[in-house]
Parts: sequence; structure tokens; C-alpha cells
Amino acid sequence: MSQMNVFDVGIFEQASGVWELRLSTGGARPKTRVVEKAAIDDLIALVEQDYGQHTIAQRVFGSSRLAELGRKLFAFLDGEERWLTPILDQRQGAVLRIAAEQRLRHLPWELLADEGNFLVVSGRAPLLPVRAIGGGDPVSAAVGNRPLRVLFMATSPEGVEPVLGYEAEEAAILEATSRTGTELVVEESGTLEGLRFLFRDYGEGYFDVLHLSGHATVDPAGRPRFLAEDEYGGLEAVTTDLIEDAMFGHWPRLVFLSGCLTGSAPDRGAFPSMSESLVRAGAPAVLGWALPVGDVSATDFAAHLYRALADGQPLDRAVVEARRQLYSAESSNWHLLRAYADPSPLTPMVTPLNTRGRARIAVRAADQEFLDPQTHRSRVASRAGFVGRRRVIQRCLRTLRQPNNDDGAVEALVLHGMGGLGKSSLASRLLERMPTHQRVVWYGRVDLIKFRELTTNIAFPSVERQEEAARLLDNDQTPLLVRLRHLLHPDGPLGQTPCLFVFDDFEAGNLDQRDGTYVLSAEMAEILPALLRAIRETNSPSRVIITSRYRFPAPAGTRIGVESLETLTSVEQAKKVANLVNLRHGSSVDRTIRQRAVAAAAGNPRLLDWLDLIVADSALDIDGLLTAIENEADRFRRETILATNLLSSQAIELQKMLAKINVVELPIPEAAVHAIHDHPDARVHVIRAVQLGLLEEGTDPDTRQSRYYVSNVLRPLIRPLLTDDEYTEACAAAARSLYELWVTGPIPAEPTP
Repeated sequence: MSQMNVFDVGIFEQASGVWELRLSTGGARPKTRVVEKAAIDDLIALVEQDYGQHTIAQRVFGSSRLAELGRKLFAFLDGEERWLTPILDQRQGAVLRIAAEQRLRHLPWELLADEGNFLVVSGRAPLLPVRAIGGGDPVSAAVGNRPLRVLFMATSPEGVEPVLGYEAEEAAILEATSRTGTELVVEESGTLEGLRFLFRDYGEGYFDVLHLSGHATVDPAGRPRFLAEDEYGGLEAVTTDLIEDAMFGHWPRLVFLSGCLTGSAPDRGAFPSMSESLVRAGAPAVLGWALPVGDVSATDFAAHLYRALADGQPLDRAVVEARRQLYSAESSNWHLLRAYADPSPLTPMVTPLNTRGRARIAVRAADQEFLDPQTHRSRVASRAGFVGRRRVIQRCLRTLRQPNNDDGAVEALVLHGMGGLGKSSLASRLLERMPTHQRVVWYGRVDLIKFRELTTNIAFPSVERQEEAARLLDNDQTPLLVRLRHLLHPDGPLGQTPCLFVFDDFEAGNLDQRDGTYVLSAEMAEILPALLRAIRETNSPSRVIITSRYRFPAPAGTRIGVESLETLTSVEQAKKVANLVNLRHGSSVDRTIRQRAVAAAAGNPRLLDWLDLIVADSALDIDGLLTAIENEADRFRRETILATNLLSSQAIELQKMLAKINVVELPIPEAAVHAIHDHPDARVHVIRAVQLGLLEEGTDPDTRQSRYYVSNVLRPLIRPLLTDDEYTEACAAAARSLYELWVTGPIPAEPTP
């Protein structure tokens, strides 16, 4: 598809009180005219007053006031000479590059209107205003004969509200570009350090687009700030200078700052917008939002933008098409998107789908590695359907990427928790987030014969290397550790191919129960220690991921990290429910039924998925089913794969500990657990309950210390374990402990006389 014609408008002060407008149309002689400063001041005052009042307070779609503002802006540029009239006759549309001093450049040129029609969404000849930054010669970039490459980084610092639906934005982009395919690489940490490493690791020119999604603001000094994260998920408000340092000159063709106020020049244009500053720093083109924008509108715009770019459309036309989609959907945010660019042409980034010789994406979706052996359907949440677990994912990725020689480095990561919490889905997510690693996924019981399947599931550098690996693993005369050391040695078949070896549902056939705990089965006791030691002794970047309902001791000479999953938080559950057809707000299912189903699931994602499938089935007694889930512990526990005898086989004091902790419907620190369960074996009870999946162990995002929570799914079973007096005493102990821990702090000791 052809590009839009480009026209340049310059507005600058010629002399004191006198301004000049200049229109350049290709090689023709520029047109000029003089404008009095008073006319410019009046226009700025009028537009600023009405536009801010309208967009923030009213947000009325199709307002006649918006059209009137657009008419005044059009009249200012058009003048008595009718400069814009021939531009509007361009059948393919036109890009209007506006170079002006900041008070004029920050005006909403996207509202330009003629005869009541907004030109930026015109169906006949659309107009795209672009704020032109800098001079110099335009730089043309080659069009890649391949799928679009996007680096996506969402930021969601602790304590910053509202929590954005960044998962929905990622999912929408993937869905919108599913036909053509898009290599969407996600930087999960939300930090500038993570951004810096990714761009350097992939090399200059690899990505076409950098998509930054998050909140933005303006500090008291008038400087725009993007709300990124620090290493632990805390808030780090970064300036454009820091973003420039992180990019290290590796700018892609487009940067999309999908955050409120990223396209707004603060203090009536006294300071440049964040988008403008990034263009001045070297980004060829930047998109940003002029005012606060709705989460849904930002996601919809991104989806349509990347669909057009992935189809091979030029950048200018892709922006026009995405804006039209917002306008057609009657979004009040359609005019808030602003484009900034240097002189480089807004050409296509990639070729259309069926271009001869066009490369394709070689790596399939990670959820397809987790197929049920009987139904051959994925057992985990798809990339588009996964929500939450942000801090858990960040910690897991830090663990998996940590070099072997670092303190605290491990060869394996165990994802631990009760059934249905999404351990396998989390493992799939980690595979997606580490696209540089090959994947091998085993489900359930693994013996030596099954283990050898890795030679057929990995893309080796060559057929010769694959055959060499097969010979190594088939040589039963040599100890497995020796064979794996040769396999992972820098000169071995997998020496230059980092892998993620995943043992999913590890408890199914790989663990034996012994004295009330779990240990490796005989065959796994040969496989796992050899694999972990081989990784360590060859300094291999490969790692092992294990999903298990139960904990087990790390084999001698190996290092294993554990990440325990908690029940979904209220924010995560809200995001999960929003993705469910029958349980989400606005579905045809009775509101009371939906609320009861969500409450009954108690933050268990698997149970939410199951209930979503059945609540709309008119042939079922939904009310009776929900009543059974709410009142019959046995049936509920079967759905969450919690065996009835698992709890009853434990010491009575451990059972009572769970009942006492459950009086607090929030994760609590270990100190509070000991205060509530004042027993000499309290620590032993905690460790054992966590190992068996009866007690959820998570990490507090502020203190980074362990915290514990008894899921609501156990409530019908454990509440009767306490007498009324014991229940009251547990509530009082919890209140005293948490008040000291969370409100007053430790009570100082009295001074010694």
C-alpha cells in the first residue's frame, strides 16, 4: 500500500510580535504568510481552556465543541489562501508535519475539522498530524522480509493504582497479529536495566518497535516521568534521559509510550513532552497519549496499530487506521494519540504475509508444549489467557537467569503449591519469557527411556549433533552423570544451546512417600541429580523447572530454589474473571450465580475455569452444584485435587495451626503465625504444611520475607477443629500481632535500671 503524501508546516517568530507560517509541498516553492502574535495568543488561550475542560471533565464523544475547536485550528492553518484545500484532495491521504514552537506544537492538531468532519478520521483522504522534531536528512530503513518484531515492556510498580491490564494488552496484540504472526518479546522486570540488557542481547536493529506500557506523570518541576519498577517491583519514576541511557543508541523504528500524558507538553508547552524528548534522543518516531486515556482504548489502539504494521502497511497509514477504529467504536479517546517524528519517512517495517521468501517464526507457543497425552489439548493457560503472578514471574526469571558462579545460584527451580493454582501455566509463561532457550517438557512419571526423548524434542545445531546426543544417552555402560556432562560441555552437542528442562506434575510418579514426607523415586533419584550436577559442573546456562504439589529434599551436591504459589489476589482474580466468557461482568449468566461461583472458587484459577464452563449450562442444576461446592468439603477438595486424608493424617496440632491461621483472610508474616500458633513445634508444623501444599507460602513484595496463607478452600474442613473459645483466642492473638507488625512496629524494651 502506498504511503501518504507529506507536507511540512512551519510556524515560527520572524520578528518581535510577528509570526510567519510556511507550507512546503515537495519540491515546489514554499508558501508563506504573516500572522500577528495576538491571533496566535488568542488561539492558544481558547483551545487550551476548552480542550482541557472538555476532555478531562466531559469526555463526550462527537461533541460539537470538539468540532468547533477543530474548525478554528483548521481556519488558522488554512487561512484566506486556503492552503489545506489542495492537501485534502490527495486521494491517498496526507501527513502534515508541523514544526512549531512548543506553545503551538502541543495544541490538539488531531482535532482539525472542515465542514464538521474530523480530518484525521476522514474516510476519503485522512490527514495525519505529526509533530516534526529536529532537522537533518531523512534516513530510510530497509523493509524486513519477515514478521514484525516487537519488544513489549509493561511496568506495574507496587502501590501504583490503578493496576493496568497489561496482560490484556499483550493478548490483544497477539490476537490482532495472529494471521501474519508477530515476534512479541516481553521484558518482564519492568526495569530500565532489563530493557538495556534485552536490546544489547538481541543486537542493534533487531526490533522494529519498542512498546512501553504503564503509568506516566509530571513531577512538581514540570518534568515528565514514566513510572517504571526497581529490582524488587517498587516504584522508580524515570526521566527520558534515563530511558535514553538504557537504549544506548539502539533505537527501533517506532517507540510507543502507551501511558497517560506521554504525549503532553507540560506547563502549556514550556517543557517538551516525553515523546518529543525521545525523538530528540534518537528515536525516529514516537507515539504517546496527550491526556489520561482509558485502559480499553489504549489496548484497542495498540491491537489495530500492530495488525496494520504486521500486515506490511506504512507507519503513517497504520496510525490512521488505528485511530479510525477508536473513532468507529465511539471511544472518547480517539483524538488523544499524538505522533512525533524526525525527518525519516514513515515507511513499512515488514513485508506482507505472502511475499516471496518471507521468513516465519520458528518457535511455537509454549502452551503447546503442555499437551494432555490423551486429549492432545493444552493443559495450561494460553499466552493470551495468562494473568497475574507478576512478582512471582520476576523472581523466577531472576533465579533462572542467574549465572552458576553467583552466590545463591541454583540449577533447578521448583514451582510448588496446591492443585489448581496454575503451576504448569506459570512454567509455560516462563518458557515464553525465555525464548533464547530450547524447551523439553515431560509430563508425569519420567524414567530413563522417557528422559532420552530430549534428543527428539530439541532443535540441535545440526543433525550430526543430534545423532551424537542420541549415542551419548543410549550408552548405558557409562554413568548418566558422565553422559550428561559430555552433552552439556561447551564442546558437546548442547554446549552452545541453552535449554529449559521441565518436569511437569512431578508428584505423579516421581515422588515416593516416606515417613510422612516425599522423596525422589528410584528412577528419578538417578536422573535428577545427574542432570543438575551436569549443569553445575559444565557451567551450563541450561536450567530445570519442576512443578510439584509437594516439596522434596534437594539431592546431595545440587542446588534447588523453590517458588511457592499463592491463591490469586483480588486484582489478579478480577483480571482472570474478565477473561472468562460466562463469569465476567455483563455475561448472560445470572449475576447472583456469577458472584457465588467466583466466591466459591476462592482464587483458584483452575476452579474458576471449570465453573466458567458449567454455569451457563441450562441442563445442570447450577444452584445445587454451587451449594455443594459451598457446603460439601469433600466434593470441593476433589476439584482442587486435595485428598481428604491429606489433612486428617497430620498431627492434630498442625491441623489446629491451619485453623488458627485461617482466621486471617490475608497472607501474614511468619512472626504472626508463631504468635497465633504458640507451640514449641510451630516451625516444624509450618514446614510440613507447606511441603504438603496445605499452607501457601509466598513472598511479601515489601519486606521480601516469607508470608503464609490458608486458602479459603479449606475453610469448611478446618473451622470445626476449633472450639468457639479457641477461635476467639486466635482472632485476638492475630489482631495483637498484626497491629504490632503492620501499624505500631516493635514495642521497645524497657530500659534496664
